[in-house]
Amino acid sequence: MTTASASAAPFGRALCAMITPFTETGALDLTGAQRLADRLVDEGCDGLVLSGTTGESPTTTDAEKADLIRAVREAVGDRASIVAGVGTSDTRHTVELALAAEKAGADGLLVVTPYYSKPPQDAVEAHFREVADAAGLPLALYDIPGRTGTRIEPETVIRLAEHPRIVAVKDCSYDFLGTQKVLSRTELAYYAGCDEHNLALYAVGGAGYVSTVSNVIPRHLRSVLDAFDAGDTAGAARRQQLATPLIELMMSAGLPGAVTAKAVLNELGLPAGPVRAPLRPADRATVDGLLAAYGSLTDG
Repeated sequence: MTTASASAAPFGRALCAMITPFTETGALDLTGAQRLADRLVDEGCDGLVLSGTTGESPTTTDAEKADLIRAVREAVGDRASIVAGVGTSDTRHTVELALAAEKAGADGLLVVTPYYSKPPQDAVEAHFREVADAAGLPLALYDIPGRTGTRIEPETVIRLAEHPRIVAVKDCSYDFLGTQKVLSRTELAYYAGCDEHNLALYAVGGAGYVSTVSNVIPRHLRSVLDAFDAGDTAGAARRQQLATPLIELMMSAGLPGAVTAKAVLNELGLPAGPVRAPLRPADRATVDGLLAAYGSLTDG
């Protein structure tokens, strides 16, 4: 059986790119993080990605990142994998964060392409190899050129797949042909990093998703994969389509996912709190639109 259900999924299938809850004064809210993590796992997430883009990693300290891993590990135990975002624009700093994440109890690492400096592909490859060599955890490459300014080109990914600890990719490349090229030539587990691609990538052999929208609708998004695995491809497509209005508002309406996810969670009385500057909270009209889309999906 050569379907997505047979794909290797080293960190699980349904991963949430979890927000980082803060208190009203802007401090790290570890109790809130534990409550949110527990809810996400109870509602179908088998993996949690901490300190990624949605987790506002550029504005959390190294100590906060480690504290977050320890707190979430205490809350979820072995019920879900914990993948720690450790990527920075500095290879040395990334290695330091990788070692700290391993010590704090993470199961894997998410490493974004070095940003701002726009390194050429040989330097990109060397960066990932150095991080993978330094830590003892499996590593997922994070390809999101819209934020970093630099692709991990498919041929670079194919070479990196030879490293025994580079096992996965979080794919935000918007290059579906390039993704399938890598899938056809490697054993890497590919996770959709853009919620509109969750089912499409899964259907061609992806491992699952790393989803921002699952902060809000974890059970619904998990049901898309479950329906597909059960052979109900029409049902899976229908469920993916039902989520499209909320996905569009959360991810494609001009605001970062951290802002929109926190807006909905706060309205639902779940741990979230404010975003950290330079991000700003969503305005009332945006919040109302998000709640209408959420209500339409969950009341149906």
